Amino acid sequence: MKYTGWPEPGEPVVGEVDEIADFGVFVDLEEYADKRGLCHISEVASGWIKNVRDHVREGQTVVAKVLDVDESAKQIDLSIKDVNEHQRKETIQEWKNEQKADNWMEIAFGEDIDDERYTAVANALLAEFESLYTSFEQAAIHGTEALDAVELDDEEIAAIVETARRNVSVPYVTVTGYVDLKCPVGDGVDKVQSALQAVEGDSQTIGDEIDLDVTYVGAPEYRIRVEAPDYKTAEGALEAAADRAKTAVTDGGTVEYHRERRSDEE
Repeated sequence: MKYTGWPEPGEPVVGEVDEIADFGVFVDLEEYADKRGLCHISEVASGWIKNVRDHVREGQTVVAKVLDVDESAKQIDLSIKDVNEHQRKETIQEWKNEQKADNWMEIAFGEDIDDERYTAVANALLAEFESLYTSFEQAAIHGTEALDAVELDDEEIAAIVETARRNVSVPYVTVTGYVDLKCPVGDGVDKVQSALQAVEGDSQTIGDEIDLDVTYVGAPEYRIRVEAPDYKTAEGALEAAADRAKTAVTDGGTVEYHRERRSDEE
């Protein structure tokens, strides 16, 4: 997807060097349709430049900062030297992510999707998310719930979610906690087993985006490991699991939740 408008001054943009002149470099902007910018020789690199070709080459992908935009003259002034390495890497990664999202749109709606429908779907997603990539990432994590506020029909949302869950690699985090389960009564073993089942829960209890498992460490300690899309969700699921154990163990039993392991190392 390419934007039809104009970039804003100060915005980092990705482009391809398509012409080199003695006075500067012309850059075809990858993210904007039919937009070309000029990076004056003084903005290509710091210091005195004898030959522009010592710093850039035709066909090279560069990240530049937009210095000025004159829509009436159809002129965009750029600076390559004003972009540091961190900004360059971050901008390139965001650009690559949007290329992935563009491909996912074609997978979801077919390679022959026309520009009008593509734009309508993309604008609906961008009204709720900062980028198309983010919308697919959230759909992969949270399913249709992530798109509740998006003004698309059920069939379109289903296509996005299905594509996202098949193609998006979701970043996950892992947190660990421990519970000590004690129940020194006649049916204590059964109560401990019931508590462990409560801790594990099911997809309806913990949610599809969370992976939780419980392992025996050493009497009376059990490890709870939670994998989730972010730390806030993971920590919440961990504490909820411990609470389920406390609710399940009653009448002579005790449950103590702690974050660090207490029994001897395995």
